[in-house]
Amino acid sequence: MANHALKSMTALGAATPTVLNIGTYRITECFDVALASLASRRGRENDVAKLAAKARIPLAAPSHLAAGKTFNSFWLSPAQWMIEADFTKHEDIAAELKSLFGDAASITEQTDAWVRFDVAAENPLPLFERLCNVDLATVPIGFASRTVIEHIGCYVIKRSAKDITIYAPRSSAQSLLHAIEVTANSV
Repeated sequence: MANHALKSMTALGAATPTVLNIGTYRITECFDVALASLASRRGRENDVAKLAAKARIPLAAPSHLAAGKTFNSFWLSPAQWMIEADFTKHEDIAAELKSLFGDAASITEQTDAWVRFDVAAENPLPLFERLCNVDLATVPIGFASRTVIEHIGCYVIKRSAKDITIYAPRSSAQSLLHAIEVTANSV
C-alpha cells in the first residue's frame, strides 16, 4: 500500500494563508474554518430548531449571522444555514452535525468548497461600495447576504463595523482576490 504524505493547501494554493495590506485595508484568507450546510427536511423544521437549541447551535434569522460559543451560522434560505466552526476542533463537522440532527436535517460538508476572505479596516465601506450592491452602511452588524462580486456569487457578512467576511466558491479564489486588490488600490 502506498504511503501518501499529503499537505493541505489554502484555496490560493499556498501552505499558509495569504494576508495583504493595501492602504488601510487588511485582507486575510481564512483557512481555519470548518463549514457545513444544514437544511431542515420537509416538515422537520421544529425538530431541527429543538435539536439545534439542545446542541447550542444558533440558527440565524433571515439575512443574519448568529454567533455562538462553538458554532456560528448564517442564513442561506428558508430552513437552511451554513454552519461555521473552528477547523482544528471540528475537522469532520458534517459527521458531527449528522450525529446531532439525525434524519431531521440534510447536512453537506462545505469546508473545501469555499474560500473565505476577511477584510478589516477602520472604514471598509468605500471598498464594499465599489465591490458589491450590499449597502453595508445601512445594515446592522450581523447582517449576511448573498451577492455578486465581479460575476462571482458570494456571501458577505458584516461581523462588525470594521470587519467584513466574504465567502466565495473555492474555484474563484484567485479571481475574487484580484477583484478585492484592484478595488482596494483604487479607493
